[in-house]
Amino acid sequence: MDSLTQIVLGAACGEVALGKKIGNKAMLFGAIGGTIPDLDVFVGSWLYGNEIDAMSFHRGFMHSIVFAFLGAFAFGYLFFKLYNTGKRKDTTTQKDWIWLFFLSIFTHPILDSFTPYGTQLFLPFSDYRVAFNTISVVDPMYTVPFLLCVIIAMFFNRRNTKRGKWNKAGIYISSAYMLFTIGNKLYVGTVFKKSFKKSDIDYSRFSVQPTIFNNILWYGIAETSNNYKVGFYSLLDSKNEVDTILTIPKNHDLIDVNHPDIKRLAWFSNRYFNLVRIDSTKGIKYNDLRYPLLNAEDASSSVFSFDLKKEGERWDILPFQGKPPSEKDLQLFWKRIKGK
Repeated sequence: MDSLTQIVLGAACGEVALGKKIGNKAMLFGAIGGTIPDLDVFVGSWLYGNEIDAMSFHRGFMHSIVFAFLGAFAFGYLFFKLYNTGKRKDTTTQKDWIWLFFLSIFTHPILDSFTPYGTQLFLPFSDYRVAFNTISVVDPMYTVPFLLCVIIAMFFNRRNTKRGKWNKAGIYISSAYMLFTIGNKLYVGTVFKKSFKKSDIDYSRFSVQPTIFNNILWYGIAETSNNYKVGFYSLLDSKNEVDTILTIPKNHDLIDVNHPDIKRLAWFSNRYFNLVRIDSTKGIKYNDLRYPLLNAEDASSSVFSFDLKKEGERWDILPFQGKPPSEKDLQLFWKRIKGK
């Protein structure tokens, strides 16, 4: 999920591990631990000159269960040595710090795995991307109550029992909301399945996920032999069916989809992608269709797309030059959330 959410979750984990011993500093170090896995964005940019390689590195090994264990011991040992000096000597143990970093690092990829992006939890044994698709990468309803509870907890003395209660309240509320999103996913899946059947769409597989910033408006995509069928459903709709289903051609014949770089992108997108020729050149626009369209009635309004260009034997992603959503698109998006 977004960086703020991971900081809040990490801070709450820090409080659980060391709050009674070092107070707000536990939240600070927990927030640091919760941020560590996302440093793979910078590591990937440093390691790779090709953007496809760098992008697929994100949510890779540094988001794995193995890294959580290794990182817990490495960072726990380092921070204990740095902290255990002067007046602070023997106020904490190395075990305390290992526990703090394990909780803050381990919960990061677990939370990420509920988003559509996908998280390689099982590296180096498997590159399978775990994606439960129940919550958006940014969802204020998850983050804001959690953040408020953690902030309130900060104002109580570390020995005050109310501090722990507020921190736990944030964990419980956010966890309850996550269960709510799982229930939504199960229900919305049945709505899309019924709607596709009603429209006589013969699909090989389908997927549903919430749109950005909310868990009310959902997006579904079904794959057929030559096309994708996509639609939207709001929990506030008057009917429990998808009323408009768009057709998006795959256009996979525009380039060699068996090229290693394109196969890597296809793996990254769980093979939900289409291609569009940019112009008369060899440039290609790649639309990752796991993510919802911005405009529910415009098949070309993919929010996660980028331009590809072949350089020598390799394909690469050109620097992003997109424009922010128009006011009209945002108004239509908000209107669709409110239901039909």
